[in-house]
Amino acid sequence: MRRVSIHVLKEMKKRGEKIAVLTAYDYPTARLLDEAGVPVILVGDSLGMVVLGYDSTLPVTVDDMIHHTKAVVRGTQRAHVVADMPFMSYQAGFEDAVRNAGRLMQEAGAQSVKLEGGKTVADTVRRLVEAGIPVMGHIGLTPQSLHQLGGYKVQGKTPAAAVKLLNDAQALDEAGAYAMVLETIPAALAELITERVSIPTIGIGAGPHCDGQVQVIHDMLGLFPDFVPKHAKQYAQLAEEVSRAAREFVAEVAEGRFPTEKESFVMDEAALSELTRVA
Repeated sequence: MRRVSIHVLKEMKKRGEKIAVLTAYDYPTARLLDEAGVPVILVGDSLGMVVLGYDSTLPVTVDDMIHHTKAVVRGTQRAHVVADMPFMSYQAGFEDAVRNAGRLMQEAGAQSVKLEGGKTVADTVRRLVEAGIPVMGHIGLTPQSLHQLGGYKVQGKTPAAAVKLLNDAQALDEAGAYAMVLETIPAALAELITERVSIPTIGIGAGPHCDGQVQVIHDMLGLFPDFVPKHAKQYAQLAEEVSRAAREFVAEVAEGRFPTEKESFVMDEAALSELTRVA
């Protein structure tokens, strides 16, 4: 079974086929998504919030990303696995960027990396691509810049801000990125960017006109009770189901109803007789 390549994704845009992207951070989730036919799995630095319990993505390290990406790669056969480059893994210079991106591919097994920023990171994207590392861009709301942006706010709402994002998108396209995430921007702007660039756009809170859509798996499954983003659609309510199952387990243990003989192992009569004799 061949993995989905960046060339397949580009061809999907040309044919008008929408690209579904979901995040995963562990082996069992990745395996389920792969078997469900999800073409792209993103190991996002969002794991800092939905898995590790941080209040932002900023504390996530390259080693964190390698650890989780390895697990996801082991759980997949067909899906294209993209690994996020975390905060300060590429901002300090080209050497750092190439080294850290190389680790995510060589040590973790990712097929590409994703980094945030537009014109400011275009040269970095170009260097990575020249080094043989496929790069997915990410513009709009860039969570690693949340303090600079003043929080998790919609981007590109004014004409000037919209033009800047359009220029950022074109810069990433020209630098050799194979796709880009458009996060939390007006739908009309996302549609314009999608028309103007040659590579797939993957929206999250960017309306229906992008070439694909990405969602955080915990949002989609209702597994992150802290908050639900406006752009997220909950296809299940698993947090409620997990809580119900945990309460039932606690009650059955307290009342002596678990485990039963069904969940227990038995010793044959001869062995039991010998144990009773010698004990």
